[in-house]
Amino acid sequence: MLHISPFRQALIWLTVTVGLLLALPNLFYDRVERYNDQVTTGADASGWPSFLPSNLVNLGLDLRGGAHLLAQVNTADVYASIMDATWPEVRDALAAERDTVGFVTRENSAPHRLIVRVSDAAGAARAAEIVRGLARPIQSLTGAGSTDIVVSQNGPVLTISLSDAEKQAVDDRTMQQSLEIIRRRIDEVGTREPVIQRQGDDRILIQVPGVGSSAEIIALIGTTAQLTFQQVIGPVSEPDATAGVGQEILPSLDEPGLSYILDSAPVVTGEELVDAQPAFDQNGRPAVNFRFNVSGARKFGDYTLDHIGTQFAIVLDEEVISAPVIQSHIPGGSGIITGNFTVEESTNLAVLLRAGALPASLDFLEERTIGPQLGQDSIDAGKRAAVVGGLLVVVFMGLTYGLFGIFANIALVVNLALIFGILSLIGATLTLPGIAGIVLTVGMAVDANVLVFERIREELKTAKGPARAIELGYERALSAIIDANITTLITAGILYWLGSGPVRGFAVTLGLGIVTSVFTAIFVTRALIVLWFSRKRPKTIEV
Repeated sequence: MLHISPFRQALIWLTVTVGLLLALPNLFYDRVERYNDQVTTGADASGWPSFLPSNLVNLGLDLRGGAHLLAQVNTADVYASIMDATWPEVRDALAAERDTVGFVTRENSAPHRLIVRVSDAAGAARAAEIVRGLARPIQSLTGAGSTDIVVSQNGPVLTISLSDAEKQAVDDRTMQQSLEIIRRRIDEVGTREPVIQRQGDDRILIQVPGVGSSAEIIALIGTTAQLTFQQVIGPVSEPDATAGVGQEILPSLDEPGLSYILDSAPVVTGEELVDAQPAFDQNGRPAVNFRFNVSGARKFGDYTLDHIGTQFAIVLDEEVISAPVIQSHIPGGSGIITGNFTVEESTNLAVLLRAGALPASLDFLEERTIGPQLGQDSIDAGKRAAVVGGLLVVVFMGLTYGLFGIFANIALVVNLALIFGILSLIGATLTLPGIAGIVLTVGMAVDANVLVFERIREELKTAKGPARAIELGYERALSAIIDANITTLITAGILYWLGSGPVRGFAVTLGLGIVTSVFTAIFVTRALIVLWFSRKRPKTIEV
């Protein structure tokens, strides 16, 4: 008996209704996007009913325009930082046995090496032994059994360098930190679905849809945002001024020609910041409020208590952005950064400080700005392909299978709506290859119906009555439908697993299209036929 239980009917049409509702916002893309932006910024949201879904299919770079960047991470910067941090430890360890090794001096070297000379050549072997004792085991699977430094001796000179295993661990750690910080910086300014992924050993691909130019993104992520708070020794205006031992000269950002002599040891670093927000100072000028963690607050409070009436410098990326005078003790670890900022500059600075400092500088090897007009052309071409392909399929099904072909065409429309509904629900990004996957799905969506209808034709020759022929047609075509679509689904899974970027976009839409087309062919088309058959009760049918 050709029958679907009321519960199953309700479940089928509930699924279709939910899919249509989820896909609905994409018909009013600009309107819903403005509504979502209002909700994100906390403004009064209007223009779209709040009780309806507002998830959209995100448009990729090739459809919306935006910035494409390829950045190289200078991991040698991190090697130099590690060696600089290792020097005080080596110096103190050797100073403890000065009677044996004599005085210790550091000599110029490559970034990944530390060259130390001891004054007593007879104690050089003992000095090398002491430094080797400072080596630490590498805490990684690839570096198991290795240490972080290698020490060699040549007369009174010790050469301390990073081991190969430590370099690999540092590179991996630096890339992961850079990826995360770049992602946090871009996410902070509210861009939609950026693509940020590692390429090769030391490169990062960055694609940000919807921005006006690549320069905007470079300005945001190209700054390392190394923030320090340092003691001011005094201002200098002479270009040939030199700094003493343990000091450095850095230029002022606000006052061209003016520099400051600073104590090179920072009082507090940006790593101890827990929050930074754009604000305004007492004169109504843009500024940035900041707050330290417990240890940073203690150090900052102790320093301001002991240095009332003196200047201290706020240094960002080797430039003094502000050098205020400490008027009073500042407890609690909160303060304000002032300078000649615009509102946009103070907002971006707060974003940089919240996201954290990049562990290494970036070199941008490739940068492109894709205009929105090119993206609109791609969308229009994709629409034309989908419309032409859809019309050909609709005409073919109608002419070949008559009323049953119309049922298949209705299921095809439902299928497309379900694809966009699921893409909206999961926040997927649609690219030009993704549109190709949808167009391919249009053809594949009726494939299962063709198998069923051809099987029904065969059964009409032998079965007793049309109801039995339809039922047998669905039962006996099911195995062929499942087999054909599972193999394609496996292919889509392999494309997603091994591919990246556009290939993954194609795989996602193809995979979703397979699932929804099987659902619409087996359940939606059958439900439509059952509804029609139960009302008309035809004695014969034409397929």
